Amino acid sequence: MSFETTQWTLVVAAGDSQHPDSRAALADLCQSYWYPLYAYLRRRGYSQEDAEDLVQGFFTQLLDKGYLKAADKERGRFRSFLLTALKNYAANEWDRKKAQKRGGATTTLSLDFETAEGRYHIEPADERTPEQEFDRGWATAQLEQVLDRLRTDAGQGGEERFELLQGFLTGEGEEIRYQDVAERLGMTEGAVKVAVHRLRQRFGTVLREEVSRTLSDPTDVDDEIRHLFAAFET
Repeated sequence: MSFETTQWTLVVAAGDSQHPDSRAALADLCQSYWYPLYAYLRRRGYSQEDAEDLVQGFFTQLLDKGYLKAADKERGRFRSFLLTALKNYAANEWDRKKAQKRGGATTTLSLDFETAEGRYHIEPADERTPEQEFDRGWATAQLEQVLDRLRTDAGQGGEERFELLQGFLTGEGEEIRYQDVAERLGMTEGAVKVAVHRLRQRFGTVLREEVSRTLSDPTDVDDEIRHLFAAFET
């Protein structure tokens, strides 16, 4: 999905009545990044049902009740805004949410909670804090967005080539792997290396574009990318 307005603060500033794409752009970002919020709540000790209710209720306010009007320039990173806003919602709105009927929200996003809970349980247990859990989920979502775009770029007929080449994006490929991939694709080893080099360049470009979508200041992209990869080290 593509929008004229890509930076979330501009989406917020536009408002539902001011910009035709603002609501759709925000909903797109929420669909991409609700799972890190769910994982954060589960790590905080909320039950599966309570975490589901809180995430759904939070996005109801975000989309329907002008919750974004309090946003300011200091909330320049969409991930930081989301997590802070969720913490405030959980602290201030939980009692009210408990009084509502489950599923009675004005807006209901199609969030795959069943898959989310399965994903949460298969992730290795460790000593990550709830905030670190959120950051790792956020980083994973960003990388998934990038890979999805690269996969789409490959087009029909290019799926196998992309799936084989993407294993080199992390720089873990050995010479024998190049040879193996070359044989499977009917290419020379040199041609595979050139293709991998181009894919890595494209990966870097798309990553910067995706990260930029969630920032108010484009000059923060490098810092945010460093934060993204650091999240996998915690």
